[in-house]
Amino acid sequence: MFHVASFEEIKRGDTTDIYFRRTKKILKEKGIRKNVVAEVTTSSLPSGYKWGILAGIEEVARLFEGYDVNVYAMPEGSVFYPMEPVIRIEGEYSEFCELETALLGFICQASGIATKAARLRKVAGERILLSFGVRRMHPAIAPMIDRSAYIGGCDGFSCVAAEKLIGAKASGTMPHALIITVGDQKLAWKMFDEVIEDDVPRIALIDTFCDEKSEAIMACETIKNIFGVRLDTPSSRRGNMKKIVEEVRWELDIRGYKHVKIVVSGGIDEDDIKELDKVDAFGVGTSISNAKTIDFAMDIVEVEGKPVAKRGKLSGKKEVYRCMHCMRDKVIYYRDVEGEIKCEKCGKTMVPMLKPLIKSGKIVSELKSAKEIREYVLSQLQKLDL
Repeated sequence: MFHVASFEEIKRGDTTDIYFRRTKKILKEKGIRKNVVAEVTTSSLPSGYKWGILAGIEEVARLFEGYDVNVYAMPEGSVFYPMEPVIRIEGEYSEFCELETALLGFICQASGIATKAARLRKVAGERILLSFGVRRMHPAIAPMIDRSAYIGGCDGFSCVAAEKLIGAKASGTMPHALIITVGDQKLAWKMFDEVIEDDVPRIALIDTFCDEKSEAIMACETIKNIFGVRLDTPSSRRGNMKKIVEEVRWELDIRGYKHVKIVVSGGIDEDDIKELDKVDAFGVGTSISNAKTIDFAMDIVEVEGKPVAKRGKLSGKKEVYRCMHCMRDKVIYYRDVEGEIKCEKCGKTMVPMLKPLIKSGKIVSELKSAKEIREYVLSQLQKLDL
């Protein structure tokens, strides 16, 4: 067996932290049944980020389905800011207390990955961005990683198992292992061209045996319909990557291969994308798949209709309103909501962000496709700065 929890174990709360199970036992044996309002927020974002991208909401819906609670959430893919609720749960506490651990696990990691992908998308602009990092993480969560990266703004992903979640084909051409096993890079490129489906772009890996610019020229002379060349040079041999890319670009351009794209992968992060201005596409691995998680927490803010919270948290059920024009948010105590809420900056009407997700255990929200969520994210990113 692999060291993973089953769907059934997660669903019934077996992945909970033990103190929640003990809490439930105490409440049951003492006959305490109280309705609460709990909110999920984060007090800060990694590395001083201004905003994050919310992911994992579909799994949250599946988690709470069948439990006698009401759940409200920002739509998956929504921008969020620190100190505002992204999810609100209403119901008897013992009904859902054992689900907190799984709930946070679903959104903390997925949102961290989606947020990182969105930041890379902003930096890359119109250039191609691919998620290549699943090999660095536990395979059980590989589909989640690439789905989160995709909705965050990546154009493609490498994990085959993620195809059914995303509704698109995985991306990627050849590893060094193919070239080394064949024993000759030109022969390996030819074999790839002969065997692999025509709709897969011909991107030759050009740093296996020789200098990158030499192999780039060889690849272009070998594959007639070549789309691009990929540099995956390890850091121990990389030198000045910007100069290497410039050399490759120069040598290809003067030989009439200006149409051939340059793809770079291996240890890529935001600063690399900014620096490598002559690169057409990036395969980003660990910086996406191992992105810093968002430290969401769930806190009770109301018990039996009365505001209450632990130290450092704001009590009372809240609503989040957003100006979709300038992306400013306003958090309001729900009893203070009267009529239209206007943006203090631009004067436009703000809209509520916490939408019904679960009503009495039934999913009531339309769960959007990965493509639809990605489009929603990209539309928001146009209005945001890093």
